[in-house]
Amino acid sequence: MGIADPFLRGGAWAAGSDAPEKTEVKIGFIPLTDCASVIMAAELGIDKKYGVKIIPSKEASWAGVRDKLISGNLDCAHALYGMIYGLQVGIGGPKTDMAVLMGLNQNGQGITLSRQLNEQGVTDGASLRKVMATLDRQLTFAQTFPTSTHAMWLYYWLAANGIHPLRDARVITVPPPQMVANMMIGNMDGYCVGEPWNARAVIDKIGFTAVTTQEIWQDHPEKVLGTTARFADQYPNTARAVTAAILEAGKWIDSSPANIEKTARVIAAKSYVNTQVDVILDRMLGKYDNGIGKTGDSAHPMRFFGDGAATFPYLSDGTWFLTQQKRWGLLESHPDYAAVARAVNRIDIYKAAAQASGTPVPANETRSSTLIDGIVWDGSNPAAYADAFAIHA
Repeated sequence: MGIADPFLRGGAWAAGSDAPEKTEVKIGFIPLTDCASVIMAAELGIDKKYGVKIIPSKEASWAGVRDKLISGNLDCAHALYGMIYGLQVGIGGPKTDMAVLMGLNQNGQGITLSRQLNEQGVTDGASLRKVMATLDRQLTFAQTFPTSTHAMWLYYWLAANGIHPLRDARVITVPPPQMVANMMIGNMDGYCVGEPWNARAVIDKIGFTAVTTQEIWQDHPEKVLGTTARFADQYPNTARAVTAAILEAGKWIDSSPANIEKTARVIAAKSYVNTQVDVILDRMLGKYDNGIGKTGDSAHPMRFFGDGAATFPYLSDGTWFLTQQKRWGLLESHPDYAAVARAVNRIDIYKAAAQASGTPVPANETRSSTLIDGIVWDGSNPAAYADAFAIHA
């Protein structure tokens, strides 16, 4: 426990009116590298500093996480951004008022294609389109949940390469830890998932990384700390304390390669991600081997803190997922984008947690990015943005 000692000093938020209303917090997670800051907040004892005990709960699927959040069997979860927003507007599950307390990470997902496709000449999106035009069958791609980040990354990348994801291909849903096994037995030709399941396919020589998600959207939002609005409103001090602890854990992970290696060793355990350390570590460090001869360091690897930029719940980040849900027909009409984002992204709780943990807060609640197709997203006119894509449902 020597590594945790620096975090056990005092507890400015653990007494009086600031005391957490609930001191044990059950947080669901899926076996993925980007659950790391939740796990390390508990493993390092950072949670104790803020007067709470985080109890990580390993879950089998995103549908299971959704159901347990809604029922209250989980207090919070390492969650899909798009899943939380989908529930808020009544898609991908029963309409439920939800809350995003913070971002857990940026970057670090990927799209894996099969070795068989590579043998037919596929190396990227452009060559995939050419090969698909010659095939006498429809290709099958997997994502992790219908409203997930992974569905949106997969659809966006295919469309950017002139492939209509809902007409030119078949799309199925597969839980992240089952992706590699399903690829191995030929159930799909490609998938979009978080690490380490893209690296696992490369190491097992069953697939290659066609694109990383940071190549689709540099420093994109990814997993969030999600909960219900009911929990956030009933236990605001608890929500703040948990968020502060995970912020501090993310800062610790990002602070050195040694800490990243320590994290990889911890989360590789059977109780967490359940794979070998080397499957996790390289891509956590930003070292990529795509499996077909390209190696190098990513300028935008997975980040768990990024001086607060990776964790701030930008309103424009949440809104983007709504625009894509509208683009692909999951939403029949435009929602009140700004109202939904303001309701879900609990910037008030985040700012209190940032103050408690010494986390810098960005000057703006929105940000601007240019995605892989050259289109700029800044959150200013989401309805026009959603309607402007040439390829859509």
